[in-house]
Amino acid sequence: MKTVVLKFGGTSVGNIDRIKRVAKIIATYKKKKFGVIVVSSAMSGITNQLIKQTKELSKNFDAAEYDVLLSTGEQASCALIAGRLKHLGFKARSWMSWQIPIITEGSYSSSRINKINKNKISNFMKSGGIPIITGFQGINSENRVTTLGRGGTDASAIMLAKFFNADTCDIFTDVDGVYTTDPKNHLKAKKIDKISYDEMLEMASLGAKVMQPASVQDAKLNNISFSVKSSFKKIKGTLITNNKKAFSDQIITGITSTKNDAKITIIGVKDKPGVAASIFKPLSLNQINVDMVVQNISLNSKETDLTFTIKSEDLKKTEKTIKQNKKISFRKFTYDSNVSKVSIIGVGMITTPGITYRMFQALASKKINIMVISTSEIKISVLISNKYVKKAIATLHKEFKLD
Repeated sequence: MKTVVLKFGGTSVGNIDRIKRVAKIIATYKKKKFGVIVVSSAMSGITNQLIKQTKELSKNFDAAEYDVLLSTGEQASCALIAGRLKHLGFKARSWMSWQIPIITEGSYSSSRINKINKNKISNFMKSGGIPIITGFQGINSENRVTTLGRGGTDASAIMLAKFFNADTCDIFTDVDGVYTTDPKNHLKAKKIDKISYDEMLEMASLGAKVMQPASVQDAKLNNISFSVKSSFKKIKGTLITNNKKAFSDQIITGITSTKNDAKITIIGVKDKPGVAASIFKPLSLNQINVDMVVQNISLNSKETDLTFTIKSEDLKKTEKTIKQNKKISFRKFTYDSNVSKVSIIGVGMITTPGITYRMFQALASKKINIMVISTSEIKISVLISNKYVKKAIATLHKEFKLD
């Protein structure tokens, strides 16, 4: 018997009618004689509502109790799905992570799954049952509930597919696959049939909201191919895989953009060994993630300028941290929060010369100024003004024949 893992996101189970639709989807797999494992998120909006309640109660709500609270959203949706399947005549039941158990490690709110006990679920499936498992959570070595971070139900599905050696893993959401760029930014975006782990990982970390980067990383590390598809349309989704035979000769696979970046420039920094480490260490200790970094060449060997990007919500904390840093000296601190990062991603650029030139020339032709540049083997990112994001995406989409 082939095994399939089906994951349903918050919008897919957002109300009673949608849960009825989800039950029908599950039923179609069961009728095809699949062994079905279902993983569900909380109904859309529930997790945010619970988070809001913790903030109203305390500015420093206990981490362990925070995870216990947030885990209740998935418990409710799983019970509703199981109840509907029973109504339709199927053997089904909800399973909390601690009942299986799903073992996690790491801190509260950002744990990772490292073991899943298969016995109870396997026996239930052998008896013809459909287990409906709470995503986004597990239990730690102290027998306390932990959660996996935003989008963690994807990680639950990937790891269940690994431990149960599933033949298929389908991630159902409110979009019908991964697109070349966000259709909200560009109407000529098109759905990608197949994409590599590395490309999907870059797109997820650079602004694409379809998948959580950690989940894609888990899939890559465990070689789990999975599909992203819509729970609202009966059409083929996007396959994320490492099978080289699956891909076309397309040089650039996708284009992403961010909305919450800020550019920091520290002018007149004393140019000496270790100065960059002295700047970035306190930022790291304050949980501030630094992305793009550019250091100007020191013309007099005495001073240099350092530019880097952060998330805009960290702007005040970054300014305070740098200005209180006694280990560095500088003449001026400036910032710009009206910036966005636009990136092109594709494994094809590894073996294709001239991609950098084509990107920069296309943007220049539309008079779009580039502030900062960063690259890897399969992506080129540029920092530009917010107001030019849609124009940049449209220009690059056309330049690399993605329309």
